[in-house]
Amino acid sequence: MSSLRPFCLTSWLAVPATAVLLLLTPAAHAQTPAAQPATPAPSQSPDPAPAAPSQTTVAARSLEQRGVTSRAIDKVKEVAKSAADIFSRVPCLPPKGGSKAMGSLPHVASKLAAGQPVVIVAFGSSSTQGFGASSPEFNYPNRLAAQLRRHYPTADISVINAGVGGEDAPEMMKRLQTQVIDRHPDLVIWQVGTNAVLRNLDPADTAKLVEDGISRIQAAGGTDIVLVDPQYSPAVNQRKESAGKMIKLLGNVAELRKVGIFPRFEVMRDWHENQSIPVEGFVIADGLHMNDWGYACFAQLLGDDIIRSVGQIKLGVSVPADVRTYRPM
Repeated sequence: MSSLRPFCLTSWLAVPATAVLLLLTPAAHAQTPAAQPATPAPSQSPDPAPAAPSQTTVAARSLEQRGVTSRAIDKVKEVAKSAADIFSRVPCLPPKGGSKAMGSLPHVASKLAAGQPVVIVAFGSSSTQGFGASSPEFNYPNRLAAQLRRHYPTADISVINAGVGGEDAPEMMKRLQTQVIDRHPDLVIWQVGTNAVLRNLDPADTAKLVEDGISRIQAAGGTDIVLVDPQYSPAVNQRKESAGKMIKLLGNVAELRKVGIFPRFEVMRDWHENQSIPVEGFVIADGLHMNDWGYACFAQLLGDDIIRSVGQIKLGVSVPADVRTYRPM
């Protein structure tokens, strides 16, 4: 469930210190055997004591270590730059002729507009966890968090990644209370249905569980909900009939429960069929999961609509609580 648009990527340059350490550790080990002490000068003593390394050797070693550190930092910068220019290589554009967002996120938008702390829970399976991303920094919840924090630099924004690979509605329902409801989120982005399609489960059973889950979240109050349907990818397309039923039923649930629906399948299909992006440009070699670009564009489109909803609130646009038909622009 996603959409496209130019992406601000400044935060990617803030690579965690752990990334530097991971790069430094093996590099330092690789240099150790080469950094041998200089051979001691001959001594007149029949049994000379080992000579201490000379100041020159210590200085050389220090310079060598600094070189390793510098190369590691350069590597981190190179990775960050590569991440930052991802959309200049292939731009993240909105689907042509896509439906307009309808101010569907009144709770999270109102809190952002008022400068209050915001909690977003990304609930789902491996697409939420971030399988296929080259780094945790590049999964969609982290990309969404970075985008919103850039746009609202003084806001206290938490985006919690509650994705667990391999799960679908039956497994997710078992942790709905502890990992979603108990966190009192302002927005829940619920990605669901793909694994049910791949397992040939009845889409109607999934839809019923999702509807029950939405009812439980809504009963707790104060939460916007956006469903994310299956992705357009070779593995899903092999089960076209089941995928079509799942997408339709999730849309029906969203309409019935007055929550948002992010049509990821249609958005990703637009990337390929209308924008001529090769499937391998947004899906990894397993034919199922998104790559860095796919996750980034998905997050960008979600973030764009959240930001748009905030703008409507600030302009005084009335957003009824029961109007949440969420469609990316």
